[in-house]
Amino acid sequence: MLLTKFDPMRDFRDLEERMASAFRFPEIGSELTNVSGFTPSVNTREGDYAYHVEVDLPGVKKDDIHVDLKDNVLTISGERKTKKEVKEKDYYKKESSYGKFQRSFTLPDNTDAENIEANCKDGVLEVVIPKVERSKKETKKIKIK
Repeated sequence: MLLTKFDPMRDFRDLEERMASAFRFPEIGSELTNVSGFTPSVNTREGDYAYHVEVDLPGVKKDDIHVDLKDNVLTISGERKTKKEVKEKDYYKKESSYGKFQRSFTLPDNTDAENIEANCKDGVLEVVIPKVERSKKETKKIKIK
């Protein structure tokens, strides 16, 4: 004899899944769409004198990458465009895909916003954010009257 736990909501969940699949749009990046989703992977690390942000951007041209700083928020954005073209004896096929991306980072208070540098090489963007040495102020004692 097989024992199963009674779940009164199982039928409703099954119905919900069937309804959702009936109205679901094609997955981004599938052959049914022309726009592909693109979220680049990001590695951040803190060194002794700077913060480093490394973004993997394969297939993205240097001119299509934008690094901006506004209100202490560093924003890396851009777009990737690809075209595949196949010319054979009996057919011709051309596919295009397009994807925009944007990643934002709030910078710590001890950064030198004036000297941020960005370098793109071999599909990897590295942004170096120098640290500023803040003098440690002594705690001021306030006398209570």
